[in-house]
Amino acid sequence: MEEADLGDGKKNSEKLRAWIVFLDESGISQKPPVRRTWAPRGKTPILQHAFNWKKLSICSAVAYRWDGRRSRLFFRIVADSYTDEKLIDFLTQLKKEFPRRRLILVWDGLPSHRSRKMNDYLRQQRKRLAVVRLPAYAPDLNPVEFVWGNIQAKELANLCSDDLGGMVEGVKQGFSRIHSNCNLPYSFLNHAGISFD
Repeated sequence: MEEADLGDGKKNSEKLRAWIVFLDESGISQKPPVRRTWAPRGKTPILQHAFNWKKLSICSAVAYRWDGRRSRLFFRIVADSYTDEKLIDFLTQLKKEFPRRRLILVWDGLPSHRSRKMNDYLRQQRKRLAVVRLPAYAPDLNPVEFVWGNIQAKELANLCSDDLGGMVEGVKQGFSRIHSNCNLPYSFLNHAGISFD
């Protein structure tokens, strides 16, 4: 499987008029992300949450048009973990959102991103889908990490839900909020040190 570096991906996106798509997976459980909060003096806030091993996985993608004029946000929540089959399905649906457009996919080296099945799929999609791998141990280069951090700091912060449904609702509200603010996806890009200049 051919791979390019991040700089080449940006240059190629302009030349090919391709959307740059940053993709990453994350997980949620009933254990809330603990954040600083307000409380009356002398009353330490206590979070009471269910302790179980159930979890959901989220695959999210932020796409930027080759000239930086537009961005789009996508996500899908599934039970358990993302496998190469689930990722292939996500990529197939993602491509339908960009009819007749080329995509440059930027992601990390997760095993399901490098599996034989995934490599076969990507090889078949070469005409419309190119892949750029992020360097190892460099999550700060992926704007999707900041999307997830933003949702954890707002909608999911200190959220104690009786079941995973409450967490899912929080995630949906977070993605909806980010989607409605056209500046946020570009701030995530800037935090990753990437610009369209």
